[in-house]
Amino acid sequence: MSRVKTVVLISGRGSNLAALIEAAKAKDYPAEIALVVSNKADAGGLAVARAAGVPSVVIAHKDFATREAFDAAIDSALREAGIALVAEAGFMRIHSAWFVERWKGRIVNIHPSLLPLFPGIRVHEQVLAAGVAESGCTVHHMVPELDSGPIIAQARVPVLPGDTVASLSARVLAAEHKLYPEALKQVALGLGRE
Repeated sequence: MSRVKTVVLISGRGSNLAALIEAAKAKDYPAEIALVVSNKADAGGLAVARAAGVPSVVIAHKDFATREAFDAAIDSALREAGIALVAEAGFMRIHSAWFVERWKGRIVNIHPSLLPLFPGIRVHEQVLAAGVAESGCTVHHMVPELDSGPIIAQARVPVLPGDTVASLSARVLAAEHKLYPEALKQVALGLGRE
């Protein structure tokens, strides 16, 4: 089986990256985590990549005058590595429209809410302020409009009485770690058939 060469884009601790790397250890998993790209040199996920023997590169957004130039540097690194699928996992930068269009159908993101509800940032604060009974996470195809692409998969978790941002965030994150590897598998299987 030929596995789809996948990059994971991160900005933080890399817990979803770790879940994807673990899933990809299975011989029949259709995606190979071949590269990690971070926009922050101090991202904890870089240590996760190192420990797993996955090549990583830091492309700091602050080194570029424009979003387009930053995305062009990422695009160049992905093409050089022969990447076919992009998985965003806590990558805290908004891409330029051309980058998302260039990777259309091959760029996915995980978001900590049940989209289309609560897009953007500070999601758990929004959920708690709204008083809803459930939250969750969504894996979706990326489009130029923020958190608006076609949904691949969702997982639901209850919002419990007395929940705080920290307790709700932990429950959603545990769901993300199960959902993302399954959703990425679906996308990689689809690309493998093309």
